[in-house]
Amino acid sequence: MTIYGGSGFLGRYITRRLAQQGWRVRVACRRPEEALFVRTYGVVGQVEPVFCNIRDDDSVRGVMTGADAVVNCVGVLAEKGRNTFKAVQEEGPERIARLAAELGVARMVHVSAIGADAESESEYARSKAAGEAGVLRHMPQAVVLRPSILFGSEDEFFNRFASMAQISPVIPVVGANTKFQPVHADDVANAAALAVTGHAAPGVYELGGPDVHSFRELIVQMLRIIRRRRLVLALPFGVGRLMATAGGVVQMLSLGLVRAPITADQVANLRHDNVVGTGAKGFSDLGIEPIAMEAVLPDYLWRFRPSGQYLAIKESARNLRPH
Repeated sequence: MTIYGGSGFLGRYITRRLAQQGWRVRVACRRPEEALFVRTYGVVGQVEPVFCNIRDDDSVRGVMTGADAVVNCVGVLAEKGRNTFKAVQEEGPERIARLAAELGVARMVHVSAIGADAESESEYARSKAAGEAGVLRHMPQAVVLRPSILFGSEDEFFNRFASMAQISPVIPVVGANTKFQPVHADDVANAAALAVTGHAAPGVYELGGPDVHSFRELIVQMLRIIRRRRLVLALPFGVGRLMATAGGVVQMLSLGLVRAPITADQVANLRHDNVVGTGAKGFSDLGIEPIAMEAVLPDYLWRFRPSGQYLAIKESARNLRPH
């Protein structure tokens, strides 16, 4: 089988699960030399990173030939160069689905996102909706997974804000009251594996964890885990747009060396809750009980604590009474 984006954050979890189930996996990615770690997910020769550019028909077809199933989990949070929302999240998924249909691939799983909406003011959300439509146009029996914000040891959410808390006394938050339903990457990978093996009915599944929290509550919980007291500063959306504009200018002048902290498109996305919709199919329809983030976050956020892995020892030592 072929997994497009199989070495990315979510992709590696999907790759690992399918390798454990005995699949021979091609991990299609832009930089296979940086994805050699996926080989360790299976026996020798079972998992192999291969070059692929999802903007090119021949490249996509070349890594798909002979596959029984395909998974697409390629996505971008911000545009960079030729990797625009349209190219990666609209045209890319449709290209994969079209070629899968031509080659007679039996099953396809496409990872989208909660909030995909053709009428959204966010280009990210519109491209996600267009990508879904393109997939279902060519592979009507495909399974589309829409996760909420993902967490896991390699995530770009909790790790990013925890890193910020190490050096800043203030954590600015745009959309502090926006609701999220964080979901563990491996639970989404489990859903993808069920779909690949035919244990999930075709259709769209919205995947969220067991709890719903506001953006502010997520940051407060993260700070509690890393044992740091910081001011969580709620910023109006207008201020967020100004930050996005200024950050974009700095990023452009630095030729991309300085990354904008937030984009205008992300500000637009933060205006809407990111939770499972009423009546949507989800984990319960797949027989999966999602894990709570409280059970996972301490396993990888400990490194952001003042004393890292030794904090628990120090706290315990304070309770010792001198004899």
